[in-house]
Amino acid sequence: MSFGPNPWLQRSWDARAAGNFMFGGAGAGLLAFTALSGWRGPVATALWLAGMALVSGGLLLVWLEIGRPWRALNVFANPRTSWMSREAYVAVALLLLCALAALQVASYAGPVAVLALAFVYCQARILRQARGIPAWREPMTTPLVMISGLAEGGGLFCAAWAVAAGGRPTALGAFAAALLARTLLARMWRARLAAAWSPRPRRTLESTVAALWHWGGLLPLALLFAPAVLPLPDAVRVVAMAVAGVLAAAAGQRFKYLLVTRAAFNQGFALTQLPVRGVRRAPNPS
Repeated sequence: MSFGPNPWLQRSWDARAAGNFMFGGAGAGLLAFTALSGWRGPVATALWLAGMALVSGGLLLVWLEIGRPWRALNVFANPRTSWMSREAYVAVALLLLCALAALQVASYAGPVAVLALAFVYCQARILRQARGIPAWREPMTTPLVMISGLAEGGGLFCAAWAVAAGGRPTALGAFAAALLARTLLARMWRARLAAAWSPRPRRTLESTVAALWHWGGLLPLALLFAPAVLPLPDAVRVVAMAVAGVLAAAAGQRFKYLLVTRAAFNQGFALTQLPVRGVRRAPNPS
């Protein structure tokens, strides 16, 4: 690979690394909405287990992506400086409490919601550590990745709600708010990056954001609010909510995959001052 002033696409993190942000964020979001829903019984247990499986699957993909996977325990060694270490510690606590909740040992809705938010925040801060990649170091990337994880988990929760209603309506309101926030943040994020990117990364940026704005944002919001204002049959309401949830989750997954694998252009070398040989300094007038 040749390096120079033109942006080049990073190759250190591949689809396996992207899978951690995709599955881990969606799983944490699903756990947060499950805690917010107040559901109990078999449906809640199924959602707890599904969220745990997604978070665990994301961590497994990271383990497979490591060059020396049997040294993975070293990730716990630097919690004071590494957001990846903090993510690992939060994941352990989150999975433990969710396992107890799934077994109906006790209700840990509040702590689970807090830990789920902390997990997606740690994931977003991991990307900020790559200072040479404008799409990752952009300050708005942190809230966008975080709210996208919540919207993806909310989408999965919305699809489950369509099949087995009975939770608190505030959970659906929170999902709609997360969708709207992700749609607006995606547009602002694109505008901030487009001014600094060259044509090739900019084309990838447009493709990355388009899904969040159209079929991952506006369309799910329309499908979510249509049953509330139109006299639709119950079967149509169920299908509309399920489709809205699936679209919201799929758009977020696509966004994270493209963010890690196709929008991760290094900025290239930028030398603002170049040395000049053979030029004498002008004499000091004083």
